[in-house]
Amino acid sequence: MQTLTGILKRVAIGVLAGLMPASCSIMDYEGDCSVNYRARFRYDMHLHYSDAFAHEVESVTLYAFDESGKFVQQFTDSGEALQQEGYALPFELPAGTYQFVAWCGVENELQSHDVPTLTPGVSTVEELTCSINREYDENQQATVEEIAPVFHAFVPHCTLSDEPGTHDIDIPLTKDTKTVRIVLQHLSGEPVDVNQFSFQITDENGLMAHDNSLLDDELLHYQPYYTASGTADMNSDGSRATTAISTALAELTVGRLVKDKDTRTILTVHNDKGETVLSIPLIDYALLIKGYYNQDLSDQEYLDRQDEYNLTFFLDENNHWISSSIIINSWRVVLSETEL
Repeated sequence: MQTLTGILKRVAIGVLAGLMPASCSIMDYEGDCSVNYRARFRYDMHLHYSDAFAHEVESVTLYAFDESGKFVQQFTDSGEALQQEGYALPFELPAGTYQFVAWCGVENELQSHDVPTLTPGVSTVEELTCSINREYDENQQATVEEIAPVFHAFVPHCTLSDEPGTHDIDIPLTKDTKTVRIVLQHLSGEPVDVNQFSFQITDENGLMAHDNSLLDDELLHYQPYYTASGTADMNSDGSRATTAISTALAELTVGRLVKDKDTRTILTVHNDKGETVLSIPLIDYALLIKGYYNQDLSDQEYLDRQDEYNLTFFLDENNHWISSSIIINSWRVVLSETEL
């Protein structure tokens, strides 16, 4: 039989859950006096909108800061546990109001990113940056090859209740790492030797703040981690006959693409004579295929949701780009004379 005290307690908990921020909610009442907190990570910030956390994220680190921005504690987990259905990271903190920052995937085999060590009660949330590791070539240019998938979240205000029960904190992730595939194809069908070309993307996007905005950084020169020459079977006229098309492929990974910044993200291809085959503002071209179905998204949200860009360029007999068209993620874009 339900007692009046029990009914009132459940009503009170329900009212409290309704008053708390969307990122902090009580999921269940356990019937005792214990208070438990869990961080539930989700990665649905992509164009399919389903939660892909279990398939994409290999490690998590959650940083807790007090209301004033002073570092309190961090919590980390990795491995197969993250792939389990309903995964949540348990953590212990006194009840109160916090800021939470998550950098996930930073612990990786490539050692491609670096996050500073923080001191509880001393370090501030502004000190929690994430940088892309780079090397320097003979010209002292900062170069980056392959970088691992890294994810970020920032919850600026979250109140942890001292009410008994299990409190689940929502941690929505954004994927910062992007994959860019460049395909070169001769319009004549002649073979394309990938060794006759060099590929590069330049950007000043190697240092991220606690809120995932870009901090001042040097110009990074992203290099391919994979190149290959090959053929692809194509059927262009609807018949059963296929034609083998020779292509050159280069794959690169880059940091977060941010539209509104002073430095443009430039994709450049040179031939073996050092001549420029093509040079385009990557972000402007990526937004050409944002399209009708994504028109409700801001440009920046679209860039954050799209994590792969496949670009096909057609070359003439002199290995120069025929700049009247380009294929981006299977969309053929016919370009006008207007410069982007």
